Formats: sequence, C-alpha cells, structure tokens
Amino acid sequence: MGKRVFLIVLDSVGIGWEPDADLFGDVGSDTFGTCVRSRRLRVPNLEKMGIFRIEGTSFERSWKRVAVDDLSYPVKLPGIYGRLQERSMGKDTTVGHWEIAGVVSPKPMPTYPEGFPEEILKEFERKTGRGIICNEVGSGTEMIKRYGEEHVRTGKWIVYTSADSVFQVAAHEDVIPLEELYAACRTAREMLTGEHAVGRVIARPFVGEAPDFTRTVNRHDFSLEPPSETLLDRLKARGLQVIGVGKIYDIFAGRGLTRTFPNEGNEKNMDVTCRLLEEDFEGLCFVNLVDFDMIYGHRNNIEGYTDALNAFDIRLGEMLQKLKEDDILMITADHGCDPGFNGTDHTREYVPFFCCGQKVKADVNIGTRGSFADIAATIADIFGIGWNGAGKSFRGLM
Repeated sequence: MGKRVFLIVLDSVGIGWEPDADLFGDVGSDTFGTCVRSRRLRVPNLEKMGIFRIEGTSFERSWKRVAVDDLSYPVKLPGIYGRLQERSMGKDTTVGHWEIAGVVSPKPMPTYPEGFPEEILKEFERKTGRGIICNEVGSGTEMIKRYGEEHVRTGKWIVYTSADSVFQVAAHEDVIPLEELYAACRTAREMLTGEHAVGRVIARPFVGEAPDFTRTVNRHDFSLEPPSETLLDRLKARGLQVIGVGKIYDIFAGRGLTRTFPNEGNEKNMDVTCRLLEEDFEGLCFVNLVDFDMIYGHRNNIEGYTDALNAFDIRLGEMLQKLKEDDILMITADHGCDPGFNGTDHTREYVPFFCCGQKVKADVNIGTRGSFADIAATIADIFGIGWNGAGKSFRGLM
C-alpha cells in the first residue's frame, strides 16, 4: 500500500477571531469556544490530539474544567497541533479551501449587501425563462419560509445572497425539477464573470408544504475554478489519486480530482472515508464535513453544533483505529460560523490543525502558522512532488 494523506475539513469550525476580524465585523467570534462554553462538548479524541493546548484560544487548557469522565491525558499527544491564520481576503468556503490547497486570494470576491443589480436579474430571467422573487440578503431558511408559498404558486425563482460571495437560487423540487434548477445555476455561473465573478452559485432545493418547508441534501455548488494550479492539480499530474468526499468536487469545480463522492451529510461522508481507509491507493483523500456550517452554524444552533462535534469525535476514534502504518491524518477547518455570534454568516477566525500517524512525531506544537496554504506545501513535501504555490512546509517538524 502506498503513502496516503487523509485531510478532513470541519467546515466552519473556527477557534477564535483573527487580528483583522474588525474588517469583517467579526471581533469576538469564537466558534469552538462557543461550543466549549455550552457545557455539552465531549470530544476526548480531539482533546488527546491537543485541541485545548492550541495557543491563543479562549479555551486553552480549559479541558481541566470540561474533562470527560475517566479520561487520562498522556504525557505525549499522538501528533502535532496548532492553528492557522487565513491570508486570503475572505471568510467563505471557496477561498478557505483554495488556500488549504495552496492558492491565496488577495482580493475579496464581490458581495451584494443590497441585493443583485437589476441587469443581472433581468438577464437571468431571460435566459432561464422564469421570473424572480426575493433578491434579498439573508438566511436561506428564512427566505424559503418567507417566499416559499409565492414560489410554489408562481414557479418563480427565489434568488438571494448572504454576506459571502454567493448567488443562491432556491426552488421546490416538486415545482421545478432538480435538473432545471441545476441548469439555471450553470447559466448563472456562466453569466457571473468579471466584476460579478461570485465565488459560488448555489442550487438550494427544498421540499414540503408551508410553513414547514425544508431544504434537502440535493444542494449543489457551482464554484469558480481556482485561478492557478492547486495541490490537487499537482498531485493528479504526478499520477497520484486525489479523492474528494463531500463538497470538494463543487468547491474546485471538479478540477484536480480522480474520484469523487458527493455530499451526503457528515455521518455518510465519514462512512465513505472509513471505507476508503480499507482501500489500496496512493495519494490524497480530501474530505469536507459541511453539516457544522450548513445545518447548525448558519442557524445559530449552539446545541446542534456542539452535538455534531461530539458525533464527529466518535467517528474520529473509529478512524484512528483504521490508519495504516504509512497513513497520515490531517484535520483542519476553512473559516468560522459561530452559532453564538451576532448574525448567521461566516466569521473570520483562526482554524485548528492536527496531524497524526504512526510515523508522525508526538506532542509537537507548531504554534500559529501564517497561512492555510502551509497544509498544501506540507502535503506536497510528504509526496516529494515539489511545490511552487503559496505556503511553507512544516514537514521537518513531523
């Protein structure tokens, strides 16, 4: 069996606001800290990996107050731990993952705090053959609740955005077939270029009857392609496997992947990841767990977010038992989405980083790294493929 790296992104699990959070209105945000303070958090495996030893967090060493019953802490932790600061000018999934893969975005993607310009909406209506209702900034669940009945009655698109660079299109699956919704989003993706090149066009299907409309797992993201070569591209070009689980295909517009498994929620995505641990391949398995962000963070659901972390920790324990001799497991995040903070949008936060494996040194604190892209540089170093992108490798510390 060849060398394998399993990289898991806990979507939105930030660990405290960054120094430039004032530029984003996010001073005081602290996603993981909110969950710690909920008193519901039980994450013994993340504790063993060093989550409460990461420097500069609000919860550093707070394991003494929230320790799990009968959990004994070893002198040495099972790998390396630290935190990463984002260099890209953004706080969304696209730029976060791009930076993890070695591409820094120095300019913010366009956002629309007043809604989209009339000319964009008119063109979208003309090209899709359906009218538009809404064009507001807000939570998708709120938009569906507010405009769902009118949509069902008229067949018009619900178009909305958020604080992030997104053009979101919601439609009831019984009113507009999924393929038509996806086709409309592909049309929007082709339209939104140049100054209007949003990071993602997102299909947001929902089902049910008023007032109990619910979004489905058939969400699909249509992202911009990264502007330069990513770690995924480089690995694939060298003949290594690059397997995407969850939203990875959407985030990278399918580029650089050799296999993909679509998002089916945290539990099923972890099922896939554990099955892949049993397979024989050489390369990278890149996993996104979006439920933290999509289901709990954006809905200010502190209990749900914390319980989702507890559930992941149980699966992490299973995964640690399955790692082969040459396997390396890395865990990080792409931004924050503090369920206890003002509003429902992403938050500008540091992200945690953990790395372990049978051949990885124990109890190594890498401190605060200056870019998410250090992950890409390190993975490239692990596979010996050379790296000209952003980031600095910390392979020598492993």
